[in-house]
Amino acid sequence: MRRRTFFSYAGTATAVAILPSAVSAETVAAAETTVAGLARDPWDEVPRILARIQPPTFRRQCFDITDYGAVGDGLTKNTEAFRRAINACNRAGGGHVIVPPGRFLTGAIHLRSNVDLHVREGATVLFSMDPADFLPVVFTRWEGTECYNYSSFIYAHGQQNLAITGKGTLDGQGMDGPWKSWRDPGGGQPADQAELRRMGTEGVPVEERVFGAGHYLRPNMIQFYKCRNILLRDITVLEPPMWTIHPVLCRNVTLKDVDVIGRINNSDGVDPECCSDVLITGCRFHTEDDSIAVKSGRDEDGLRVGVPSENIVVRDCVFSGRWGGIAVGSEMSGGARNIFAEDCRINPLDFPGRYNPRHPVFIKTNKKRGGYIDGVYVRRFTGRAIDRDCIYLTTRYSNQQGERPAVIRNIKVEDMVHDGARRAINLEGLESDPFVGIHIENCEFTNMANPNIFGPARDVTIRKVFVNGTEVTYP
Repeated sequence: MRRRTFFSYAGTATAVAILPSAVSAETVAAAETTVAGLARDPWDEVPRILARIQPPTFRRQCFDITDYGAVGDGLTKNTEAFRRAINACNRAGGGHVIVPPGRFLTGAIHLRSNVDLHVREGATVLFSMDPADFLPVVFTRWEGTECYNYSSFIYAHGQQNLAITGKGTLDGQGMDGPWKSWRDPGGGQPADQAELRRMGTEGVPVEERVFGAGHYLRPNMIQFYKCRNILLRDITVLEPPMWTIHPVLCRNVTLKDVDVIGRINNSDGVDPECCSDVLITGCRFHTEDDSIAVKSGRDEDGLRVGVPSENIVVRDCVFSGRWGGIAVGSEMSGGARNIFAEDCRINPLDFPGRYNPRHPVFIKTNKKRGGYIDGVYVRRFTGRAIDRDCIYLTTRYSNQQGERPAVIRNIKVEDMVHDGARRAINLEGLESDPFVGIHIENCEFTNMANPNIFGPARDVTIRKVFVNGTEVTYP
């Protein structure tokens, strides 16, 4: 018979978290955790979300990049050949830009509406290690703050019906180019990063936030900005210079059977930012940061834009990223809601990480961010050899201080099975901003080294949760 016990280092706070003024009264009312609300299963919303997510389709006509001068010898620079093929495809009403077998070196690729960049098996798109090949600067978001910077390696702005497909490879050569040295101490990025954050905090006009040549903010690998109807399928993405796949202010986004592998710092797998109606399914992530990180802008600049990420569904993925499996934040000042993740594996024996992942579920904010995280639902995660905490919620992220509410509410984790970690549950909260509506059910954690931590919270239920064979009760 299992004996019952309870681990806690802090009492339950009675204060109520206050949502920021940007959130409407209707949203607050809808999010309130009540008896009636608990009776409704949030997962009932998923079929309606999925019904809205429809991958784009394309005309059957094909445009082979070799017909536009591309040479797949790994040495010839093919930036103009890609540009000509993409423009021809777009002018003809759309279709498939074909990358045949070979190694095709290129600078920035800018996709246009109704174009599928199809990288065939045996083909590699090899991105240049010369930063000048990603100029001129483009309008972008860098760690949640708008600016002008080097183009992402693949970039689109204000386009629709876009795809990157095929069983080939996109290789960013992130560890071989200059990008890692930019982030290292004395490399230039820390100073530019601080300057951009100052600009965002002080409300410097975006058109004056110009980086690029002579600066050291690393570009993303793939960024779609203000686009809709996006598909990434089957492709392998290697060695980004920073964040890997970064849709911003997009809707109707599908990632299916994509592999992301990166060794450089901050190589998040996918960062949907201020996006709605997103499906990520059958993907594998082996990165040096979060596998999937839902974001919506940083601090004052994120509040200025004020668009949440919402209606995001994650299914059947593998997480071997260094930090979070499914993460929300920390750049989430525009808000995040209705995030669903199910049937994912963390650090499995058939796809282990170079280092053990730290948090299968990682939800993070602080009092500088503002915004809110309201409605994250996780079920049927399995994992092994976790470096830190299996379920980690924090309103103290990076120890950054501020005066805004740090809101994390309506979080449910169920049917989770993990073997080996520092601890099962860590609710690291603040007395001023307690967690609201945290529900953990039907979970089994074995080989946990330390007891659970329950910080300030209200409306918490822990049911049928076992840690090292002992049932946890709360309160």
